[in-house]
Formats: sequence, C-alpha cells, structure tokens
Amino acid sequence: MQVGARYLGNGHCTFTVWSPDVEAMAVQIVSTAQTIPMARSQGDYWQVTAQDILPDTLYFYQLNNQESRPDPASQSQPQGVHGPSQVIDQAFEWTDHDWAGVALEDLIIYEIHVGTFTPEGTFDAIIPRIQTLKELGVTAIELMPISQFPGDRSTDDPSAYRNWGYDGTYLYAVQNSYGGVTGLKRLVDACHQQGMAVMLDVVYNHFGPEGNYISQFGSYFTDSYRTPWGSAVNYDNVHSHHVRNFFIQNTLYWLREYHLDALRLDAVHAIYDLGAKHILAELAEHVEALSNEQNRKLYLIAESDANDPRVIRPIEVGGHGMDAQWSDDFHHALHALLTGDQIGYYQDFGKCSQLAKAYQDSFVYDWQYSPHRQRFHGNVCRDRPSSQFVVCIQNHDQIGNRMLGERLSHLTSFEGLKLAAGALILSPFVPLLFMGEEYGEEAPFTYFVSHSDTGLIHAVREGRKREFAAFHAQGEPPDPESAETFEMCKLNWETRTEGQHHILWMWYQQLIQIRNTMPALKRQDHLETDKAARTHLKAGSDNEKKVVWWHRWSDNNHALCLMNFNPNDVVYSPDTFDFSWEKVLDSADKKWMGDGSRLPEKLEPRQELTLRSQSFALYKV
Repeated sequence: MQVGARYLGNGHCTFTVWSPDVEAMAVQIVSTAQTIPMARSQGDYWQVTAQDILPDTLYFYQLNNQESRPDPASQSQPQGVHGPSQVIDQAFEWTDHDWAGVALEDLIIYEIHVGTFTPEGTFDAIIPRIQTLKELGVTAIELMPISQFPGDRSTDDPSAYRNWGYDGTYLYAVQNSYGGVTGLKRLVDACHQQGMAVMLDVVYNHFGPEGNYISQFGSYFTDSYRTPWGSAVNYDNVHSHHVRNFFIQNTLYWLREYHLDALRLDAVHAIYDLGAKHILAELAEHVEALSNEQNRKLYLIAESDANDPRVIRPIEVGGHGMDAQWSDDFHHALHALLTGDQIGYYQDFGKCSQLAKAYQDSFVYDWQYSPHRQRFHGNVCRDRPSSQFVVCIQNHDQIGNRMLGERLSHLTSFEGLKLAAGALILSPFVPLLFMGEEYGEEAPFTYFVSHSDTGLIHAVREGRKREFAAFHAQGEPPDPESAETFEMCKLNWETRTEGQHHILWMWYQQLIQIRNTMPALKRQDHLETDKAARTHLKAGSDNEKKVVWWHRWSDNNHALCLMNFNPNDVVYSPDTFDFSWEKVLDSADKKWMGDGSRLPEKLEPRQELTLRSQSFALYKV
C-alpha cells in the first residue's frame, strides 16, 4: 500500500495514511479550511480520492475530529516540521533515459553534506561542481540525509536550517532549504547526464525528536528494544507489517521517483528485528524487483558496526541481501597508525599487522577480543568479495564525532595525507571520500543543529559534552546550535587549485587513474570460493618498523605496494616474490612535493630499500 498524497492529475489526489486506533480521519485543506472525511479500508488504512486538489496544496490530517498533524509520509514540508504538508506533482522532464548506472566495483564514492558543500547550500549549487568531481575520477556522489529536519522558518536564508540530516522526521519529504523535490531531481538528472551515480543516506533506525508526530498515528515504535535515540522502530511486534510497509515504500519512493542509484542505510545495527525475515532482507527483495523492472541494478549499502557478514550474504544462504556494507575497521586501523590516537575505540588499533589484516580479511575484528568493547566482536567474512565493502579514511562520523571536528589535514602531515590516500584508493575495496578530502580541506566538520525547542537545544548541548567527557576530551565543544558553528564547516573549495592542496588533488586523481587501469588492481573479486576467477591478495607488515605491504595479482599482472607509517625513514627488504619490479609512483618524489624518493626505478628480489617517512610506493610487473 502506497502511503501519503499521490497526485493523479486533473485536480485529483489520493490521500492514504495508516492509523489503526483512531475512530475518524480527515484531510484538512489549509487554504479553504475544508475538511474531507476519509474512509477506513482494509488493514486500517484511511483513504480518500479528492477533487479540486492542485499541486502545492497545503494540508493536514485531522485525527478524531481534534488535533491536526502533518502527513507522516509527507513529500514536502515547506513551512518546516510543524507546518502543513504539501501535495506534490512528481512529474519531471527527465533526460536520463539511457542511464544504465555504475557497477558496484566501479564506484568511487564522494560523500556530500548539501548545506556545507557550497556557499549556497543547495542541490542546484552542486551541479557546477560535478564536472570537477568527474575529472578527479569520482563515479558517485552520496548525499547525507535530506529528509525534512527542523530550522528557523522565519527567514528564507538556507543557513537557518542547520542539521546533519540524521534528525529527519519526515522520511519522504525533501528538505525545503536544499531546493526541495525539483531541486533534487535536477541534481540527479545532471549527474546522470555526466555519468555520475547518485546515492542517498536514509535513516531507518530512528526518527528525529522535533516534529515527530508519527506515534500519534500508529504503533511505529516498540519498547522491546532501546536505541541510543530512544524506543526502537517496530519491525517485529504487533502491527509491524504496516510499519515495515512504510519503510519499504519509502525505499522504493526514493529509487523510483528520484531515479537514485543506491541508498545507504544508516546504522543498521540499531535496527532490531527478530522475525523470521529481517526487514533488511525484505527491503532487498523489493529493491531487486524494482531493479528488474527498470532493467538497471539498484543498490542497498548498509552502515553496520557489527562486523557481521550476514548483512551482505545472499538471502538464499540466510543473509540479509545487502549489496555492500561499510567497514570501519579499515578506517580505525589506518587512523590509529597515522595519528597515534588511542582514545575510545582507537584503543583497539594501532598495529601495522591490523591494517594488513584489514586488506587481507576485510574485518580486523572477526570474532577477536576487543579491549574497547571488552568482549569478542565480529565474524569471518572471507566468503564475500572485497567489492562488497565500502572503506574510507574520513567521513562525517569520524570527523564530526571529534570534539573540534578536525579533519585528517589537522591530524597528520602532508606526507601522511598522501600515504592515507594511497592506502584507500588502491585498496581492493570500494573507496569513499568525504567532501574536500581530495585537496586537504582544513575547515572542520563538527555537529550542528537548528532546533526551536529550548529544552531540546539544552539536551543536545549537554549530550555532546557528556559524549566527549567519555572520550576524555578537554575543553568545550563548539555550540551545535550556533550559526557560526555551521558556517565554519563550509568548504573552502577555491583552495583546491593552490599549492599543496592542488598537489594533493592531482595525487588523488593519479591514484584513481591507476586503480582503473592497472590490471592487477582493477578486478575486485577475491572470493575464496572461486579461486580461479579471483584477484589474489597477500598482505604483510613489520610492526617494529611500522611498514605495511600488499601484493595483488591477476593472471600475469602484479602490483606491490609499500607503506611506511614510521615518522622516520626505514630500511626494509620486502618479500618481492622473485620478480623484477618497475616503479609506478612514490609519494616521496619531488613531483608530489616530497623530500625526494630513495627507491630504485627497478626493484630486484630481496633488494634492500630505503622507504621515506610516511611514504606510499607502488611497483608493478
């Protein structure tokens, strides 16, 4: 059952809402104060097809002839989360009819927060930058959540709406300050015209606190489980099949109406479902059906902190059928090596052997004891191809959850930034870049909100302080409610053409070109179950010298990577597998503003080498 307001054309609109416990439901038209009674249908859905309802009509649902509330499946909230919903005509002149998408293994993902990526903070303002991202080698942009969140609607200034997006309360409504429905469609269409896929973050584990009226319509929540944000969404209790339908239809809505290529599901480890068919598996089945209908592959990518391969295993073998999942272990292992950070979950990392294990096995913690968690964590996932894992060296969480929102550019040297980029881009996994990373953006990315409830503002401020106290962070975090906090997070895009920033940009570009063209790196699959077809990978390390290496090969094509995380030059003799190697690149070269490489152009077996401090080098056969 499709929920929400569905405009049929010619002034006809069908309104549908699920609400099992009310005795009466009506559509209240704001402009005329007209009240249109709705009829209860099968499954406790209330529905009416009304006439003389034109696009942009504002309306509420009136429950039991009393309170009026916005539509839980509202497609637009032009007056904010407390205001009326708006009827939307989804008709749009798409020009992407020949778009076939981007294969999972070809994704180079670029994560964007719409409000801070450009000075304007809109969908339309992103479009002129698509060509630059394409020249870099990016094949997909990923938008942080764009569902309607709170803001100051007394002004037309887009910066009055400040939020990461994970506090959305209307999961079908496109954030009005970003450009709304039409703005998003223009962006997607423009991306497809330039060969760029578009992914969207969606949040199915909780609703934001402000403007959250959905519980007044039905049992959308359960107290059987608790999440960090309160009661869990009801995926397996009484009436849960209707709640599940709400989210299934939301998934299909984004993919169908906005021509999106993939959804990234936030924190699926906080989605609790003990039913025989997990909600993720049901979502996967519906998306697969839509993929077949549209004759192009649509993807679901999960963020999970559980290190559980069931998330991405096929449904036929008991998995949830997600196409890919994030792997935080790669980030944590690399970050700890670069920065020496041992606070919080970083205490589980810091050894070169752990990064080598991440390359080899995808997860570092695959039922290993975690000192931070004080328990065993994760499971073995060697049966899954590396193209099912998305990895990063920076993202909104890893930056924004630091007290001052420092990017890696503030935590390591320029040599360290090049080393991290090489470790990421030439990994066997799907790489994700956080906006500005490619040129060493120095603006922070800290947490920001724009609530109207003073009690809620106080709770957010105090919650952030407690969170950082647990990490033993000293000082005061930036005020998340302050407009200045939001403004300081906007990118300094113009610096990408200057000095070291430009060198780093070209370094990223070169790495992506190598990833796409070197045969030993291009093929992603290394399934143990298909040894004949896989790209082989062997990784190793020297914890004392702080060196990590990997060797990848397919048929007669070989690549050898050497990474020195030591702040000093080291002498090292790698296992070169009796090959004669040719150097492809070295971050220490003066071309890349390094101190000058000491590596030979030709590398013979068991040859002793001098690796520059914090350097990344690649050889090939």
